[in-house]
Amino acid sequence: MGTTSTMNRTAGKAAWHNWAGTVTARPQRIVAPASVDELSAALRKAAEDGLTAKAVGTGHSFTAAAATGGVLIRPDRLSAIRAIDREAGTVTVEAGVPLKQLNAALAAEGLSLTNMGDIMEQTVAGATSTGTHGTGRESGSISAQITALELVLADGSVLACSSDENPDVFAAARVGIGALGVVSTITFAVEPVFLLTAREEPMSFDRVTAEFDALTAENEHFEFYWFPHTDGCNTKRNNRSQGPAAPVPAVRGWIDDELLSNGVFQAACSFGRAVPSAIPGIAQVSSRALSARTYTDIPYKVFTHPRRVRFVEMEYAVPREAAVGVLRELKAMVEASDFRISFPVEVRVAPADDITLSTASGRDSAYIAVHMYRGTRYQEYFTAVEKIMTAHGGRPHWGKIHTRDAEYFAGVYPRFAEFTALRDRLDPGRLFANDYLRRVLGE
Repeated sequence: MGTTSTMNRTAGKAAWHNWAGTVTARPQRIVAPASVDELSAALRKAAEDGLTAKAVGTGHSFTAAAATGGVLIRPDRLSAIRAIDREAGTVTVEAGVPLKQLNAALAAEGLSLTNMGDIMEQTVAGATSTGTHGTGRESGSISAQITALELVLADGSVLACSSDENPDVFAAARVGIGALGVVSTITFAVEPVFLLTAREEPMSFDRVTAEFDALTAENEHFEFYWFPHTDGCNTKRNNRSQGPAAPVPAVRGWIDDELLSNGVFQAACSFGRAVPSAIPGIAQVSSRALSARTYTDIPYKVFTHPRRVRFVEMEYAVPREAAVGVLRELKAMVEASDFRISFPVEVRVAPADDITLSTASGRDSAYIAVHMYRGTRYQEYFTAVEKIMTAHGGRPHWGKIHTRDAEYFAGVYPRFAEFTALRDRLDPGRLFANDYLRRVLGE
């Protein structure tokens, strides 16, 4: 679901927009530091001038997590891959490195991340700060693969963090939502590159929910999409393979991933926006458009896909054991409503992790993501979905649309007070504050 943010000059002040067009910010100034020293100086200057400061990535977040009217920090020049340590099994990169660049560089060295999400346009710092994830029985989010990071604090000092060094900050800053400081470098665990065999197969909603526990237990990476207004799902199982590699043939890949998943789907969404009554019929066709296929390739070529159709998204993590019940409630709600939903619902899983505000913190989780085509009304649908998710103690993705506040988060995150106390210590003057953080973390 690929992304870029945009900037243009408006009324003499640069305007920043996120990829989905849901957020606009007009900072007092924009800086693009080329070193950690320059980043530290930019933060000290912002504090001296009485301005807030926020780092942005590629703008993939649908929330205003990175918006500021103060100093906007672009990571474009912090884009070096600093070190690859084969013996330690790590790679150290600067904050502005896009995941696409990281994946290609690792593959060239015969290495890979263990797990990743389905897009790779984001910067490493933006992706990890909001808890970006893929799907995995035992392997967690991108943040869970961090072994060390450096955080530039409000006073310009640089704090090295790992499980051995400042472990309390490390526990929180791997998913820091930009509240604790500006991440300058990240060290990820990597492993020798391996092959994954992907098996994509249509399956009915009743079957996939009945077999959900078995499908998640039997496969290293399981996910599926349900098409609202239908009983159709597309499932995907990724498992390690001894090979040989058997990539998707170029023509088949273009038809499935570009023509159908992007080109035809874009046209269908546009038509559905103009004629909502046509959406259930379009959904029936969409749910049958992609046939079964199996292919084997290196990880990032299996995990990730081009996503060019723009949308808005809400995603909640619910306890793994609640997933099937939540999905059935969601389907019943859509069928009983007048909503016309052109985008499929995406379902993934993750194991529990030990990151303070990770959506999988302390519990095995299932992720349920709902989307609407950009430019269509999404508020009523998302409100109805959110009511179901919050009734099950759901935790919203930090970078996707939701209406929850600090009071709610204190109830669903056992370590929430630990995070806010750390924020008070590291940023007492709220250099990194904005409206979004005031809502989700409190004053």
